[in-house]
Amino acid sequence: MTLSRRATLGLLAAAPVALPARMARAETFAGRYAYDPQPIGPGIWLVRGADEAIVFGNGGAIANAVIMACPQGGAVLFDCGPSLRYAQGLAAVAEKLCHGPVRRVFLSHLHPDHALGTAAFDPAIVAALPATRTELERDGNGFADAMYRILADWMRGTAVALPGATVVPGPIEIAGRRLQAMALKGHSDGDLVLVDEASGTILAGDLAFYDRAPATPDANLAAWRESLATLAALPHHQLVPGHGPLDPSGTAAIAQTRDWLDWLEQALNQAVAQGLDMTEAGSLPIPDRFAAVKLARYELQRSVAHFYAGIEAQRLPRIDAGSGNGNG
Repeated sequence: MTLSRRATLGLLAAAPVALPARMARAETFAGRYAYDPQPIGPGIWLVRGADEAIVFGNGGAIANAVIMACPQGGAVLFDCGPSLRYAQGLAAVAEKLCHGPVRRVFLSHLHPDHALGTAAFDPAIVAALPATRTELERDGNGFADAMYRILADWMRGTAVALPGATVVPGPIEIAGRRLQAMALKGHSDGDLVLVDEASGTILAGDLAFYDRAPATPDANLAAWRESLATLAALPHHQLVPGHGPLDPSGTAAIAQTRDWLDWLEQALNQAVAQGLDMTEAGSLPIPDRFAAVKLARYELQRSVAHFYAGIEAQRLPRIDAGSGNGNG
């Protein structure tokens, strides 16, 4: 596999581990994922990810996943984690809670902490937006390479498995579980949102973060703001973010994510205007209102890597651009 530039920037450039020291021998590796499904409504459970960066110690299990029981038996999953091992365990938990097999796995978007667990399922039951499939075809192998380098034996047996089913926006019913699907974008080119009718829950994927700083490796900030406005206008009871705890108000995570994106864009543009280099921009003071937001400094520094060169190119004229007078 070839590691793409996008995957490298998104994962390895920010990885805080020395990889060889983390490698485990295949015959002795005993890593186990822990699952603590929290009931958040009728027949719906939240399985929380760690509010951390992807490191060997957490096995990459940093994204939230949701289990929904089907009235006619079986389970629906929204996201399935970073690895074959994680998704196999998640499926076992879901089958026990829902008294039947996993009938459908929905992918919120392409990022590996949400999507590489598809290796555990028949592709025919894995569903995603067309844009997500396109992005996985482009970047999936690079992301998998990066995850193997960070997580080693946690990833054993994991391969990129493309979704076999396409999500069409609108109402969806899976064995009596009624959902509404929406095709949005901003965190990535394809951000699937589901609204669960029985509980009034928005499953927002990484369009919303809560008390955890937003990650931006594939972000379009203008499109992300538009998607947040769409989410805010939906009638709903509560919201599950891609990272962070349940938002029982249904609005706080949306507002906090929007606030961070607005501050981030303004801060980086000001830093460029002031002539700061990338290291200095990554050390900018973070407003006190984000004091409780986990990984704020980490994600600021990653966002500098994602956006700074583009902002500089847009705002700063090239000094070597000739005036057309033929001198030099």
